[in-house]
Amino acid sequence: MKNIVILISGSGSNMAAIVRTAQTQQWAHRLNAQVSAVISNKAEAAGLAFAKEHGIATAVIDHKAFAGEPQPREAFDAALMAEIDTHQPDLVVLAGFMRILTPSFVAHYAGRLINIHPSLLPAFPGLNTHARALDMGCKFAGATVHRVTTELDHGDILAQAVVPVLADDTADTLAARVLTQEHLIYPKVVAQLLAA
Repeated sequence: MKNIVILISGSGSNMAAIVRTAQTQQWAHRLNAQVSAVISNKAEAAGLAFAKEHGIATAVIDHKAFAGEPQPREAFDAALMAEIDTHQPDLVVLAGFMRILTPSFVAHYAGRLINIHPSLLPAFPGLNTHARALDMGCKFAGATVHRVTTELDHGDILAQAVVPVLADDTADTLAARVLTQEHLIYPKVVAQLLAA
């Protein structure tokens, strides 16, 4: 059985979309795959409750617990890797995981680590993507699924979804339309990678 480990920091809506797709499309039988764990850096992440309700193992590795370490990011990533590796992941999926990962973490999961970003990369890496797209007068926005590299929001593009920017859009209305597309393309990419 191929194992998927999903990392979240909040509501986990993309994680939930992947879990629902996995169940409705019977990935366990069709792809010999399962979401084996959902891990968060925040104990209050709402997505953890969804995962538990769906019988998925959960864990919390609180990044704040490593603040006193000489190298807090490295110490956090080492603890996170140890937890992820107990699930023998074939794929590690970042789904709203709001941490910049260290080069050693990225190298450890090379070829198995993917992310979704709410812009049409390479445009607007980082935060506040929708407001930035509106400020620049973009006519289109969207989302990108990509492989994770040591450079923030870079790496091979695996899929993109495009939405028009409407005349009356705010950052929130644009974000909501882009998120709808994220929920469609992310499960598809995960399934494609597992089937390869």
